[in-house]
Amino acid sequence: MAVGTRTLPVKVQSVLAQARTRAGHMGELVMEAHRIASSVLAGWHGRHQQGPGENFWQFRPYTTGEPAANIDWRRSARDNHTYIRDREWDAAQTIFLWPDSSASMCYQSRAGQHSKEMRAIMLTLILAEIFSRSGERIAIPGVLGPTNTRNGAERVALALGSVGKNTETPDFSQVSRHADAIIISDFLNPVEEIEKKLLPLAEHHVRTHLIEIADPAEALFPFSGHITFCDPEDGREFIAGRAQSYQGDYRLLYEARRNLLAAMCRRYGWSFRTSMTDRPMSEALYHLNIAIRTNAGYKREPA
Repeated sequence: MAVGTRTLPVKVQSVLAQARTRAGHMGELVMEAHRIASSVLAGWHGRHQQGPGENFWQFRPYTTGEPAANIDWRRSARDNHTYIRDREWDAAQTIFLWPDSSASMCYQSRAGQHSKEMRAIMLTLILAEIFSRSGERIAIPGVLGPTNTRNGAERVALALGSVGKNTETPDFSQVSRHADAIIISDFLNPVEEIEKKLLPLAEHHVRTHLIEIADPAEALFPFSGHITFCDPEDGREFIAGRAQSYQGDYRLLYEARRNLLAAMCRRYGWSFRTSMTDRPMSEALYHLNIAIRTNAGYKREPA
């Protein structure tokens, strides 16, 4: 159940109506995504691995049995050691992006810079722009098939705007085997339910990265006095006479849920990071880049 505010609860119909207007803001979001992507790309390092390609990757010592044609004789002559000149594998990969747009994502407290949904959409557009500029294919499960384009933010914004408010979790079994998936959500559903829906990603050996979007009020529960809380998913209400008396138990449960999510990710070898809506988006992008660079997101823990 999402936390409420000091005012009367917002009706579910109003929340959904507000979310449907996001298409009108896509132009501004795309421009901002371009700006942030340009600044992030300077320090963004993609997956580097040996393979067929035109770009130099690294020198490494020659191993007996390798083709002599791969030896870099000029480099080898410098210190009387034999070196192989590796090229970087440049085959395009498919990156599946999915921003959650369920009703709970519309929440924004006074401390948040924007709603959780807005943060999820912005991160999705930024990542689409970064990956498309890097030559990768981008896709949105059930919305946009794998596409190779140089204007990733525009293509994704157009796709998201055309489908409107899509609150259903996509069929992740359709994600290509050995691809990459970045799931952006508040993950407020029961962890066992989340795990069941994401299990096809593990079965298909998809390199998976979860980014949890959280509002400061959800994590801290800074409420006191008589407050009515409303579940934006089904409209149920809970009236707290002394809201501050729930703070301790709430924080314990909230953190326990996050620990279960982190444990699930470790079990499947996925990466997990939280992005608070009062913090810069660059923090989540930085840690995601490290996870992608180190090939995290697909190595399971030993059974």
